[in-house]
Amino acid sequence: MKVFSLEIPAVKLLLLDAFWDDRGCFTVHWHDDKFREAGIRTSFYQDSYVTSERNVVRGLHYQLPPFDQGKLVRCMKGAIQDVAVDIRKSSPTYGKWVDIDLHEGDNQMLWIPPGFAHGYAVLEPGTAVFYKCTEVHAPDYERSLLWNDADVGVKWKVTNKAIVSDKDQKGIPLKEAEVFE
Repeated sequence: MKVFSLEIPAVKLLLLDAFWDDRGCFTVHWHDDKFREAGIRTSFYQDSYVTSERNVVRGLHYQLPPFDQGKLVRCMKGAIQDVAVDIRKSSPTYGKWVDIDLHEGDNQMLWIPPGFAHGYAVLEPGTAVFYKCTEVHAPDYERSLLWNDADVGVKWKVTNKAIVSDKDQKGIPLKEAEVFE
């Protein structure tokens, strides 16, 4: 496994070792020692699997302490633009965002630590995303940044009008949101 820091160093791109033969491909999705060496929290409490159609935007979601979540995200089918927004007020990258396209079969995952809002745009029909979370879903602690907040300025890669849930349409702009200190 190779680990690369993105423009916001806390967010990591992971390139998994892939072992191919005439039967297919084998990868290790999670290896405690290797992830610990990369500085990634090693306790996960929830796995989620989501399917979506092209032009769906999900997010930008986060949870407040004590249920703040880190997420390890992999695209299992199709493709996504995965986005992390730094919502740690004390961070020099507060309010900045990074993105990476994850594709089926690219053997890449994105690590988004606690203190970030997370979302993604679906780039292909019938896309499936799998992610591991360091905390369980806690609705009372869940928050959403406004997915198209002009002050954050995420450049979503949708090819048509974005398909966004009612909940995400009602997200809070960053300047009014409860964030991390």
